[in-house]
Amino acid sequence: MDEVTIRELRNHGGDVLHRVERGETVVVTRDGVPVGELRPLPRPRLSATSLLARWRGVPVVDRAAFRADIDAVLDPSL
Repeated sequence: MDEVTIRELRNHGGDVLHRVERGETVVVTRDGVPVGELRPLPRPRLSATSLLARWRGVPVVDRAAFRADIDAVLDPSL
């Protein structure tokens, strides 16, 4: 957990919030004393219906073409 001063939060609030968006928890301090905490909110849970709808939209993978693409990029002797 990282700490920022109130002054840093005021002057660089956007940067601090970007860190929180990426999953960091940040403690805000005043004169070296913790006064608050910024942490990411939990992501909303998806219902089974919405997960199934997403799954139905996933394209079918052609295994042979996928393998050929991988072989074209990677050295097959590895």
